[in-house]
Amino acid sequence: MTARQAQVVREEGDDRIVSGAPEVTGRVVRESPDGRQVRGIWQMTPGVVTDTEADEVFVVLGGSATIEVAGGPTLKVGPGDLAVLREGDRTTWTVHETLRKAFAVDLGQRIPVVPAAPGVCPVKRLT
Repeated sequence: MTARQAQVVREEGDDRIVSGAPEVTGRVVRESPDGRQVRGIWQMTPGVVTDTEADEVFVVLGGSATIEVAGGPTLKVGPGDLAVLREGDRTTWTVHETLRKAFAVDLGQRIPVVPAAPGVCPVKRLT
């Protein structure tokens, strides 16, 4: 299996950018045959963007950001933090220092479980 490089290209008038000139890059390291599960690394330079989320769990590898979830909590994340976002969450990402995260996204049909609230859980940092 080969990893594929993915770069999000900012288009003129991209209404997801609120301020700054953030650049987003990433690498998909695994994608299920049906395309519903995607695993990889994602990075964004400082700036503010809005997004509508998929079901995602991620661990911050470096940098820092504040993620405001509409109608929900505000998450402050940094290296070693684990966060969960739910499909449909409308978010505003304020990246303070270039943010790099390892992510797992699940798309499509959900497994029926009791949904958890989005949130952040600090993971013990390895030194």
